[in-house]
Amino acid sequence: MTEPNIENLKRWAKQLRVDVLMMLNKAKSGHTGGSLSAADIVTALYFYKMRHRPKETKWQDRDRFVLSKGHAAPIQYAALCRCGYFPPKELLTLRRLGTILQGHPDMKCTPGVEVCTGSLGQGLSMANGMALALRLDKRPSRVYAILGDGEVEAGQVWEAAMTSAHYKIDNLCAFVDFNGFQIDGAVTDIMNIEPLSQKWKAFGWHVLMIDGHDMGQIVQALDDAENIKGQPTMIIARTVKGKGVSIFEGKYQYHGVPPSDDELKKSLEELDVSAEGWPEKLIATESLRT
Repeated sequence: MTEPNIENLKRWAKQLRVDVLMMLNKAKSGHTGGSLSAADIVTALYFYKMRHRPKETKWQDRDRFVLSKGHAAPIQYAALCRCGYFPPKELLTLRRLGTILQGHPDMKCTPGVEVCTGSLGQGLSMANGMALALRLDKRPSRVYAILGDGEVEAGQVWEAAMTSAHYKIDNLCAFVDFNGFQIDGAVTDIMNIEPLSQKWKAFGWHVLMIDGHDMGQIVQALDDAENIKGQPTMIIARTVKGKGVSIFEGKYQYHGVPPSDDELKKSLEELDVSAEGWPEKLIATESLRT
């Protein structure tokens, strides 16, 4: 395993956040808060942990990724683009008619997307099936999934959780992006899911608790999960909705609202980057490709 370059991963996470903000502003539609809260996790998966080949999308031994909280598709699209699955110019087409970048992940449209998601609560079941199939085929591949905290209110999630543990699916690692908010308010007010770690443990999972914006903690948890045998691993990542831009942080009102032109300007100033040359030009070209 290659040693993680934490500072480089942080720069990639910043790049992906800029991509998300620019895409959503241009589309005038989409989900800001949940895309930004998952940015660091998605960065660690695509740029450190997962084995994948952008030029060979059907490589049989690739790791699989399921974005169960499919409304956060822009952060997955940004990662796929910067890994080389499609040209940066495609980021300009988010949510447009005929685009390869639909509002939610579509395996029939987007190179690198494994499954169609967006109907919340279903992704973990699909991840189970993938992981079991890979085990039956004696493939070394692993399956990774990200669930939203509001999504965990869905009953199908817990049916899938029982299945994962019952079949000892240890080539499966899932995250809960625990940013504390869902579309219409705080998770604790709408349907309290705590004590979350104890629930996953009771369902037979190996559970890790991390700061979902600490890149060192994320990569360490991913490394630890790979060594767990006989159990699936759940990484509960405490995150901030809208992380990276103060005007969006901790505000459920930006669940499904894109940044306005003025908000985009303020966001880029806070991130200390320029939109000049986007999307072809990277924001930290001197280091991102090393």
